[in-house]
This record gives sequence, C-alpha cells and structure tokens, in this order.
Amino acid sequence: MPEAAEPAPEAPAAPRVDAEEMARRAVRRRWLLNLPAILWLILFAAGPLLVVLLYSFLAAGDYGGVRWELSTDGWFAVLMTRDIFDDTLRLQDAHLAIFWRSVKLSVMTTLACLLLGFPTAYFIATRSRANRNLWLFLITIPFWTNLLIRTFAMLEWIRAQGVINSVLTGLGIVDEPVQMLYTDFSIMLGMTYVYFPLMVLPLYASMEKLDFRLVEAAYDLYASRLQVLRGVIVPLVSPGIVAGSILVFIPSLGAYVTPRVLGGGKQMMLGNLIELQFGQGRNWPLGAALSISLLALVMVALIFYVRAAQKGGEGHG
Repeated sequence: MPEAAEPAPEAPAAPRVDAEEMARRAVRRRWLLNLPAILWLILFAAGPLLVVLLYSFLAAGDYGGVRWELSTDGWFAVLMTRDIFDDTLRLQDAHLAIFWRSVKLSVMTTLACLLLGFPTAYFIATRSRANRNLWLFLITIPFWTNLLIRTFAMLEWIRAQGVINSVLTGLGIVDEPVQMLYTDFSIMLGMTYVYFPLMVLPLYASMEKLDFRLVEAAYDLYASRLQVLRGVIVPLVSPGIVAGSILVFIPSLGAYVTPRVLGGGKQMMLGNLIELQFGQGRNWPLGAALSISLLALVMVALIFYVRAAQKGGEGHG
C-alpha cells in the first residue's frame, strides 16, 4: 500500500516576530522623541510643584525657609488657629474671608466679562470678514501692554482725583469724589478690564462657526429675540462660553498685581496672602499649603470645564 503523505511543514513565525519587534522599536523611538518634552515638564512644571508640596509638610524656619522636620502645621494653619491665651482651637477667620473674597470676585469678574464679552463677540462675528480683523486687533491691543501698566491705567480712572470723579464733580452730579479705589468693586473692575479679551476671543471663535441660517429660521418660525438667544445662539456657542469662563476665572482666582494695586493691601486675595507668607510672614510651609489649596481650586474649575465640554459635545454630537 502507498505510504501516507507527510503533513506539510508549518510556516515559519519569523515574519510575525519581526513585526512585533518593529512595533516595539517604533514605541521606543516615539518615547525617545518625546523624552526632551517629558524632561522639560518634569523639571520646570511638575518639579517646582513637588517642591512646594514638600515644603507644605515641613516645619517653618525661624527667619524664613523651612526646617527639615515633618510637620502638618502649615496645613493646620490654613483653616485653623490656636488662641494665644488659652490654646483653644478656632477657625482662621481671616483666611476664610480671603478665600471667600477670592472666589466671589473671580465669579463676579467672570460674569462681568461674559455679560460684556458676549455682545462684543456677537458684534464682531456679524461684521464683514474684512472688518473682523480690525475689531479683533482692537480687542487684543491691551495684551501688548504690561499688566502693571494696564492696572495703573485703571487706577488713574477710578482714584479720587481720577477721570471718572473729575467728570462727575465737573458736571455737578456729585459734590465730592466717590470712593471707588481700595474696594472689592475696584478689584473686580480692574480684573474685568485685564481679562476681558480672554472672554471675547473664545466666544468669537465659537460665533464665527455659527450657522446664522438657523437664526433666520428661528425668526421665520416667529421666535422672539430672547427665544432665539436662549434656544439657538447660546446652546450653539456654549463651548466658547465655558472656555472663556475658565480662562477668566482661573487667573482671576490667583491674581496678585491687580488686587495689590487697586486693593491697596486692604482687600487681599489668595495671591496676596501667599506672597505675604513667603515674604513678611516668613512662614513658607503655610504659603506652600495655601499654594496647593489654590491649585486644588483651579483643578476643580478644570474638572468642571472638562465635564461641561463633554456634555456640550454629547448634546451637539
């Protein structure tokens, strides 16, 4: 009888192995290409933050700096304090007031920028394409000037002998200058002026992509102006609203120059309190703990932004 045919030999696995090796080499090559950026982020972004976090868990030095002793006094002093007479614990009212003022003024600044920036962005978006660049140029001009110079310019407007009070007294509207400087109002006004372009630009970017045929269709269906605004325009430009609000709220929360100049040191915000602890207060652990607390507030705002952006994407997807 004829012998059974032998089975055909298996195909070599070398090509698959070679493909896997090439994939691993490609991954290593990408890591090597990204290594400079990763090292830069570690050394100049994450590194300083880790140093600040470490300082927050050390003991304060006698004349500034830190002592290399593990301590949670810095974090304790963020919200609590001990009475110097009977050693009882009580809330750190001054810090809580500054936290509240920082959040309140940041929210008010964001709302003011939104109320002023929304019609401004809509106006620019509805101009002819040839004129839009001119209006955007006028909006971005303040960014060409130093922040301190812009803040002093606002001070000249609202001080007792400034432009506004001179006009009011000259017209006989008031008998004596109105006290606007060194108040919460002056800080909010200054931050609104400083961060206003950060609200207009994202709003304009969203409105430029808006299909105004939808607005015309809403008018054809006898919708009122308010209904068109609430039902058509605002939902479609909501990503720009959220982005602009975040871009204004985060720097307002940690503002230092504007509250220092327009608040005169009387109306402190978180940035001023942190600087005070690293400077005259000579309590670096407390300053570091306050810095991490500010970072936590910023992270909460960013998480809100991400979730709002995801919801907006799902709603219009």
